[in-house]
Amino acid sequence: MTPPTHLDGARVLAWAWSDLPFGHVADEHGAAPVAIHGLAVCRYGDEARVYRFSCDSRWETVQDEVYAGEDEARGQLPAQYRAVAAAWKQI
Repeated sequence: MTPPTHLDGARVLAWAWSDLPFGHVADEHGAAPVAIHGLAVCRYGDEARVYRFSCDSRWETVQDEVYAGEDEARGQLPAQYRAVAAAWKQI
């Protein structure tokens, strides 16, 4: 499933999608873990750093992490997101 052009106001640069979850993250309210189906590397405006967003099945952002560059953001997936290999697509 293709992501929107922007997530949380940041432009999507690269993305990966899996029908089977990449992994799960704990809900901030203590509810059941949220399945992560979408990963996106994004940039706000002309900032040098990028963000990797972890998204649910509707491309809603569940978690984010900041990185110095795109390669770092794509390459440093936490162990919890390795249930399925991410096949990144550039925009």
